[in-house]
Amino acid sequence: MSQDNLVIGGKTLSSRIFIGTGLFPNPFVQKEAIRASGSEVLTFAIRRINLESTEDDSILQHLEEGSYTFLPNTSGARTAEEAVRIARLARASGLSDWVKVEISANERTLLPDPIETLKATEILVKEGFTVLPYTSDDPILCKRLEEAGAAAVMPGAAPIGTGLGILNPYHIGLIVEEAKVPIIVDAGLGSASDVAQAMELGVSGVLMNTPVAKAKDPVMMAHAMRLAVQAGRLSYLSGRITKKKYATASSGLEQFIVK
Repeated sequence: MSQDNLVIGGKTLSSRIFIGTGLFPNPFVQKEAIRASGSEVLTFAIRRINLESTEDDSILQHLEEGSYTFLPNTSGARTAEEAVRIARLARASGLSDWVKVEISANERTLLPDPIETLKATEILVKEGFTVLPYTSDDPILCKRLEEAGAAAVMPGAAPIGTGLGILNPYHIGLIVEEAKVPIIVDAGLGSASDVAQAMELGVSGVLMNTPVAKAKDPVMMAHAMRLAVQAGRLSYLSGRITKKKYATASSGLEQFIVK
């Protein structure tokens, strides 16, 4: 496992869990939960950041400088044009050239707009961004985003913040099977078992915020999620047994047959 690193956009990561920075009860719990998760990549809405003075920003000032890769997201954008403009502002401020494209047109479901997401990805890739688009669990769309130059593709397991878990594991499996870039399950996970299931499907990592930040004990939950990622990854690499309809005795029935 020591050599089982995740590489995105030329950056090598030892952790396969990405953590969102919102919703925590206070900055202390946020910092401790992030540390417990072992995450090296932190995401946050660009619109919540003071881009004119990032060093004094109320969110960023509580994080250890240089310890993390920032993945600012375009949450709140409704069109590709909005998302592109937000990403450009973040890069101009020196925040990051990584960007999570997040474009939602429906306030009730917050499901990603596939057409606008693909359009924004194509533009930002051409401008030199490391683009990680949040999208639906559509295998064809995920492949199109990869072909557009996305450094990783992030299909949702379920609508953001629902904690419903992986609603369509078959699609996630197909996406992984076809992908030549890392697949990060983003949104909808609720528990450590959801995370382990995602990793056993072969995804490269998971991104979460609500299931950690809104847990009764966010720090303990962050640790649980970290262990679930490790366990699920080991299980996937080990190769599970084939499912069968009937039983097979582990000791072999032939030795018990009286001749």
